[in-house]
Amino acid sequence: MYLSQRALLYPGASATPAPEHANWGENVAIKTPDGETLHGLYGQGEPSKPAVLFFLGNADRISNYGFLAQALAARGIGLLAISYRGYPGSTGSPSEHGLLTDGIAAFDWLSVRSESEIVVLGQSLGSGVAVSTAGHRPAAAVILVSAYLSVLSLAQMHYPFVPVALLIKDPYRSDLKIAKVRQPKLFIHGRFDDIIPLSSGEALYRTAPEPKQILIYDGSGHNDIWDARMVDDVIRFIEALK
Repeated sequence: MYLSQRALLYPGASATPAPEHANWGENVAIKTPDGETLHGLYGQGEPSKPAVLFFLGNADRISNYGFLAQALAARGIGLLAISYRGYPGSTGSPSEHGLLTDGIAAFDWLSVRSESEIVVLGQSLGSGVAVSTAGHRPAAAVILVSAYLSVLSLAQMHYPFVPVALLIKDPYRSDLKIAKVRQPKLFIHGRFDDIIPLSSGEALYRTAPEPKQILIYDGSGHNDIWDARMVDDVIRFIEALK
């Protein structure tokens, strides 16, 4: 388990060099300060409207989010989604340090490319990237979907028979970083999430400073949380920002 933990944590990583075909956005290449190249999809919005920087879950693909790009574009809101290092179209191999570096690089790229304020959106594993990025860069707001207190605490829950704290390489301690995220925050979680339990997301919510709000979706789990209701809630939160 110690030797294979990154394969377990980053199942979407692939040696496939080419990005997957997508029906939305412009293909972009983002250089990181440590020499990697990230593949991204970018849909530019109106300069007067915010742009969303999206960090995905650990088994997801940026090509899956045409529905979100289309809904945001209809309101003039831009979207940049990145493929983490080691994921399709991007160089390198994933690690916590690497993904947090990717988050900063993506924010900096978008801040140069767009005049819009940036709303950071992180889902599942990406919530940890979002928390770190917003703590180091002037994001206008943060949206955390299926967020965790830490990957360390999740691993301890799923593997109670293993001395996880001594062995884990990538603990993603959002609980220690969320205090720096003083921007408006929206938490969204499914009540029946069996991968990242609602209790973990609620614990991070309680730790987070104001301003903040939380939406709990009855009937939703982990992989079925995106629906028209959630898209509407995300857009409503973005458009309400002052």
